[in-house]
Amino acid sequence: MVNGSFASRRAHGVNALYARVTRHVRVFPFVALALAALAAAGWFARRETADITGSAQVIDGDSLVVAGVEIRLYGIDAPEYRQTCFRRGRPWACGVDATRTLRALIASRPVAACAVDGRDLGAAMVAGGHAVAYGAYEQEERAARNAGRGIWSSRFEPPAAWRAKHRSQ
Repeated sequence: MVNGSFASRRAHGVNALYARVTRHVRVFPFVALALAALAAAGWFARRETADITGSAQVIDGDSLVVAGVEIRLYGIDAPEYRQTCFRRGRPWACGVDATRTLRALIASRPVAACAVDGRDLGAAMVAGGHAVAYGAYEQEERAARNAGRGIWSSRFEPPAAWRAKHRSQ
């Protein structure tokens, strides 16, 4: 034969098969580890998004405590409780107003997944002008700003900037 004997081709075929099998055996632990990591990540993600239910105590316009867990409402940034805004040139306790509004939305009812009676608390706070959008609720913020509701009827410092200035106090 031109390319060698039948026996050498058969031996080459067995060696190639052996090489493929050992390659798969060497790769298998890495694949198994990757699959286990993905399964664990999914389990942790489900645990993090579990509903927390119970009575809520409002900390400020975007934070509350439910069942001993401090929760920050997703997608909004409300004025801090001590923050003051200026409306028609006069100081206005916009942080206190945001806190009161969130308390009124909750009204000591059980809270689950930051919604009360099916109403998204973050969307309600932003739509009422008691918080700014912070990664979500841009449409609600635009409507509140255009209507001059809540803090949009005043001159105010964005809550994140206000917090940065007053962090040490």
